[in-house]
Amino acid sequence: MKSISRHGRAAVLLPLLVALTGCGADSAETPPDASAQADDEHTGEETAGVILLTPEQTAELGVVVRVLEAGGVNVLERPATLRTDPDRIALVGPRIEAKVERVLRDLGDAVRPGDPLAVMSSVELGEAKAQHLALKARLETARASYERERRLFQDQITSQADVLEAEAQFRAAEADVDVIHERLRLYGLSEQAIETIQPDAAEPLSFFRLTSPVAGVVQRRDISPGQTVGPTDTPIHVARMDRLWVMIDAFEQDVPRLRTGQPVTLTVRSLPGRSFDATTDWISFELDPETRTVRVRAMAQNPGGVLRAGMFGTAAIHIENGNGYATIPVDAVQTIEGRPVVFVPGNEPGEFRAVAVTTGAEGAGMVELTAGLAPGDSAVVRGAFELMSAATAGGRSAEHGH
Repeated sequence: MKSISRHGRAAVLLPLLVALTGCGADSAETPPDASAQADDEHTGEETAGVILLTPEQTAELGVVVRVLEAGGVNVLERPATLRTDPDRIALVGPRIEAKVERVLRDLGDAVRPGDPLAVMSSVELGEAKAQHLALKARLETARASYERERRLFQDQITSQADVLEAEAQFRAAEADVDVIHERLRLYGLSEQAIETIQPDAAEPLSFFRLTSPVAGVVQRRDISPGQTVGPTDTPIHVARMDRLWVMIDAFEQDVPRLRTGQPVTLTVRSLPGRSFDATTDWISFELDPETRTVRVRAMAQNPGGVLRAGMFGTAAIHIENGNGYATIPVDAVQTIEGRPVVFVPGNEPGEFRAVAVTTGAEGAGMVELTAGLAPGDSAVVRGAFELMSAATAGGRSAEHGH
């Protein structure tokens, strides 16, 4: 038999539909009031019109009827976007106003904790370092004086008052060193960097190194030599890419099925044939007012760093199922006059009629039917588009025939 296109298949049924959608004499004689009353009493379960096919037409249109099974959808496939985990990003900047002398790391460079990212210069820091050196020298002098007075007192050469005065000066110098030491720590210097401050160093005292606090990759670099940055600036971002956020756009009807801790299988368009494991850990308490979707977050491990923030993919959320709804292929649900319908076999061989249904969760190419049809009912699972095209085209032909 010669095959025909979807639109061509719809044309095959037009003569049958014209006869079956109310264009005969009986339909024309129906009083308008009676017709309106019939519409008011319509239950909404069946749409108007019946399609009658010969066995040849049924085969040509590829119509397949099966008994619907219970079970419902246990996987929700929803669009997803990858985002960098903010907890895995270190925003690095100086704690004091400073000028950039040299940039040591570029975009994409891998760094470890403590690795230098840039050489900076700060007049204020240089002054604090010089003060630190002076106070340390004063402390050593006060320490030596205190120890000498203690020895002299033991030998009964000096008085106890002299010992106490020397101790007071030593304790005061010690406190001053502690204060400047803590100040340098607040400026971002490590203990090792503070201890190695020397007046005759190869670099000026104003120089210091901006270091990475974490292991990761330089994700952002917004500094150049000669630029001045302040304590509120974070021009370098170091990101750990071993874990990413998976931001999922779930449907409103999915909300009752969603839970934190549900396993997710992530696939991305740019990495065909690969999948990544994730787990839901947050579900938004509000819907997007425009798209009517709810945001769901899952954490995905990123072995080898192959995933990138901004990638698009599909998140298959594995949900618990036990509702017993009938399921049907998504393509088997069509829309007529704004209502979802499923075609079911009629009382006669080759007869089909559209039944209004309510759909539920959708996933893996299947959709739940929460109302209209139940498990054990027979329905068209293939060829529904062709029947819908024929039904709508037949309806228009019937209207033109009046």
